[in-house]
Amino acid sequence: MEVSVVIPIYNERDNIRLLYQELVSVMDSTGKPYELVFVDDGSTDGSTEILEQLAGSDHRVRLLVLTRNFGQSAALQAGIDHARGELLVFLDGDLQNDPADIPGMLALLEEGYDLVHGWRRQRHDRWLTRRMPSWLANRLIGWMTGHVVHDLGCALKVMRRWVAQQLELYGDMHRFIAILAQQRGARLVEVETHHRARQFGRSKYGLSRTAGVLLDLGTVCFLRRYMAYPMRFFGWWALASWTVAAVSLVAVMVMKWGSSVDMTGNPLLLLSVLAVLLGVQFFSLGLLGEVASRIYYRSHVVRNYTLRPTRGEERAGGQGEDQPGRQAA
Repeated sequence: MEVSVVIPIYNERDNIRLLYQELVSVMDSTGKPYELVFVDDGSTDGSTEILEQLAGSDHRVRLLVLTRNFGQSAALQAGIDHARGELLVFLDGDLQNDPADIPGMLALLEEGYDLVHGWRRQRHDRWLTRRMPSWLANRLIGWMTGHVVHDLGCALKVMRRWVAQQLELYGDMHRFIAILAQQRGARLVEVETHHRARQFGRSKYGLSRTAGVLLDLGTVCFLRRYMAYPMRFFGWWALASWTVAAVSLVAVMVMKWGSSVDMTGNPLLLLSVLAVLLGVQFFSLGLLGEVASRIYYRSHVVRNYTLRPTRGEERAGGQGEDQPGRQAA
């Protein structure tokens, strides 16, 4: 199996057959052996029955049915865990991603890239509830992480298997796939893809998810910088707190000995006590983080580095350079 196309589905009954027909037509044109991995994320509108019919009539269709709606990140992780292809393609099941973009993205992997990320430059969504929040989120994420990707929310992506296996998707971490992959050393290129207006069904995204994205961004930033050594984060805060405590205590002593000021209720004295306690808490969190980090790496057989497959180990891919007209990250 060379290519696995992973499609999470949640209540997309009217889109499934049309998407299947488009995918089969496009993937047949590539001449590559492929499979279509549909992940039913707890659909309740009859999508499961349609997917079962497709899986029963076409051996290239594989169906994974989750017991309830776990979210897109969990659905993608299930697809990654069960995909058999050396190259993985991700796209949404709402027909807004154009399958016709897939062959060109697969070709870029042959030039040496590890991840090809879609960029919906011309979007056909509502400006207030979709486009504007997405634009702001992408700018904020780029500023905080230093990874300039114009459209992290684009579901259409193509990547090598070893990149996908390095991802750990939970919560809404599927929005940060490009950042997580680059953190593990993947070579990424961003290309413009076609985006189509939704024809059937309702969107599952809106302003209500903005707060969750911002909170997940904090998690990504922390894990990206301090996953292997959390004490460096909490330890600096502990040192800062103890420094404030020391300065406040010196000021209290100067006030007491120099002018015999009554120290009862002195705010600087209270500040020094509070800063000492905060420092102890930060230091304790650092120690707990170090212990948790070591347990994580040992129990999951995870390493804080990634080895790139060599030519002899890698069935797909090659070497290449950026070409004009593409945005390389």
